[in-house]
Amino acid sequence: MADIITRAQRSALMAKVRGRGNATTEEALVAILRAEGWSGWRRQQAVRGRDAKGRPFRVRPDFVFRARRLVVFVDGCFWHGCPRHGTQPQGNAAFWRTKFQRNRERDRRDTCNLRRAGWTVVRLWEHALRVKARPALLSKLRRVFA
Repeated sequence: MADIITRAQRSALMAKVRGRGNATTEEALVAILRAEGWSGWRRQQAVRGRDAKGRPFRVRPDFVFRARRLVVFVDGCFWHGCPRHGTQPQGNAAFWRTKFQRNRERDRRDTCNLRRAGWTVVRLWEHALRVKARPALLSKLRRVFA
């Protein structure tokens, strides 16, 4: 299917997409954390360390609990290629396939680096924040915070 807007319009539209403050992901988890009374977190705070080869790395998890050495990522189903809900755009399919693959590789690398540096890493899918999935999510988070 052909795009109905120009390349410049599409570029401007995509430039408005932000990696933080999304209502379906981060804002939803903020509400859950507050409702459960969990505190001590900061959003988008840089975590630094060294990878397996001794090279420095810097990651900005969605939530950082420094006192617990815990980080939480909320991965959007579209951008991180959720196996249950991720969709593949029809137009420019090769670009999107590569984009999603690079995102997943970066996620794995960041998780690995953080764990080697002594951090506990929790990754949540966007769909886990839905009301129907809330009991399972709370159970998972309670185990982490115990």
